[in-house]
Amino acid sequence: MSKTTPFLRGLLALALLALLFPTGGAAPALGQGKTIRIALNEDPDILDPSLARSYVGRIIFANTCEKLYDIDAKGDLIPQLAASLPKFTNGGKSVEIKLRSGLKFNDGTVADAQALKLSLERHQTIKGSARKSEIASVVGIDVVDAHTIRLQMTAPFSPIVAALADRAGMMMSPAAVEKLGDRFGTAPVCVGPWKFVERVPQERIVLERSPYYDHPRDVKIDRLIFRIIPDDSVRLANLRSGDIDVMHLVPPTDVKAIRQDANLTISEVPGPGYQGLTINFANKTGRTQPPQSLGTPLATNAKVREALELSIDRDALNQVVFDGLYDPGCTPVPAPGVFHVKEIQCPKRDVAKAKQLLAEAGYPNGVKFEMMLTNNPQQNRVGQVIQGMAGDAGFQIALRPAEFASALQQQDNGQFEVFLIGWSGRPDPDGNIHGFHTCKGSFNYTHACDPEIDALLNKAREVSDTGERYKLYADATQRFLARRNLVYLYHLKYIVAMNKKVQGYVATPDGLIRMSNVGMR
Repeated sequence: MSKTTPFLRGLLALALLALLFPTGGAAPALGQGKTIRIALNEDPDILDPSLARSYVGRIIFANTCEKLYDIDAKGDLIPQLAASLPKFTNGGKSVEIKLRSGLKFNDGTVADAQALKLSLERHQTIKGSARKSEIASVVGIDVVDAHTIRLQMTAPFSPIVAALADRAGMMMSPAAVEKLGDRFGTAPVCVGPWKFVERVPQERIVLERSPYYDHPRDVKIDRLIFRIIPDDSVRLANLRSGDIDVMHLVPPTDVKAIRQDANLTISEVPGPGYQGLTINFANKTGRTQPPQSLGTPLATNAKVREALELSIDRDALNQVVFDGLYDPGCTPVPAPGVFHVKEIQCPKRDVAKAKQLLAEAGYPNGVKFEMMLTNNPQQNRVGQVIQGMAGDAGFQIALRPAEFASALQQQDNGQFEVFLIGWSGRPDPDGNIHGFHTCKGSFNYTHACDPEIDALLNKAREVSDTGERYKLYADATQRFLARRNLVYLYHLKYIVAMNKKVQGYVATPDGLIRMSNVGMR
C-alpha cells in the first residue's frame, strides 16, 4: 500500500470533520452533539401532566416539562419556573407566584402568567385529573401581571409549594392544549431543556434539545432516548455492552457486581415513597364512579385483611428479594423523615394468629383472591414470595402480571382485588397520604372512606406547625393502618448505574433522572 502524503492526509482529515460536524467549526465541547440512552424498567402512562400517575413518567417530565418549583440534591424546595419562592399573605390564604422572565414553551409560544393560569385550571377541571385533590384548596387564580399570578385558597395550605414541585406545577402550551385537547399526552409541549419528538409504546421515547430553553448552557446533550426494557438482566447486559448509557432502578442484587466493573459507576438514594398492597374495597366500576362494594372477603372483612398482613414477613421479604438493601416499613412516610410516625411498630409475622382470624371471619379453609402486579422481574419475585408466605396462613393467591400502563388503567377502572404497587413519594407527607386515604382523593382507587380520617388530613393541610402536623398525621395513620386499604411493605432505594463516560450526574432524593448539566466524554 502506498503511503499518503501530508496534503492527502489533510484532505482526509477535513473530510472526516465535515462528516462528523456538518455545520463546520471546531469539534463540539463535552457532550454536545451527542445522544444519551437511558433504560427505564417500565413504559410510562400518558405523558399529560394533568392525567399522569406513573413514576417513570415523572422521569420523562423532569427533562421536558419543568415545574414552578423543584427539589435540590439536599431535598430542599427551590424555584424552577418561578423566579422565587411564593409570597404568602392573608394568613396564608393568598399565595403570589412570580415567573422568571423570558420563558417559552417548546413550540416557541410565550409562557406567561395567563398560560400558567390555564394550566392550573386544566389540572382542576379535566376529567380524570390526577392533580385535582393536590390543589383542591385553590379556589381562585388571578393574573396580576404578565409574570405574576395570585392563588386564592379556602384555607392556609401547607403543602402548596411541594404540590407545585410536581406535575401540578407544570405549565402546558395553551396552543398545544387547544389543538390536542385530551390527547395532549400524545405530543406534550411544556417548558423544558428538551422537547418531545416521538414515542413508540413499549419501545422508546425520544427527546431533542429545545431551541427555546432559556438556560441553553445547562443542556450538553442534543438527544435523549429513553428505552423501555422491563427485564433487569437485559437492562444490565445492555449497559455493559454499551447499547445504553444509563440504567434506571438497578436491582439490589446487582449492586455488588456493578461496583466491581471498572467501566461503570453507581448512584443510590433512599426513596421518599413506599411499596405495598392496595386492597380494593368498593371501586367496582371505576375510580370516578360512586362506591359499590366488591363483596369479596378482603373488601368486606377487616379480620381477613389483618390476617393477610400478619402472614407477611417484611424483613424476610427484604432479605430474599432485595439482599437486605431496602427498608422494611408499614407506614407511608419512611424514616428518618420528620413526619415518619416513630410510635408505630410494624406487626411481626404470626401465621397462627392469621389462621385464627380467618376462622373467626368465617373462612376456616382459607381465602382465594387475585393479585395484580406489574410484569417485571422484581415485582414478580415479590409477588411470588408474598404468595408463598400468605399460603402458609391459608390464602390462595393467583398472580396476574400486567404491563405497567395497562395495570394502572385496570386499577383506575376497578378491575382488581389486590394490586402490588407503590408510590414514588413527595417531599411533603401530604403527597404520600391525602390523595390515597381521603374519600374523594385523586388516588383513592380502593374507595375506602372515613370522614374522621378526612377531617384529620384536611386539618394537617391547614396548619404549618411541625409538631401539630405530626400529631394529626400520627392519628390519621393509626386509623388508616387499622382499616388496611393499603398495606405498606417496604421503602426502596433509587439505584442508577451508568457508563463512566457520563459526566455531571447529580442524584436527588426523589430518584428522578435529571439530565441538565450532564454530558458525555
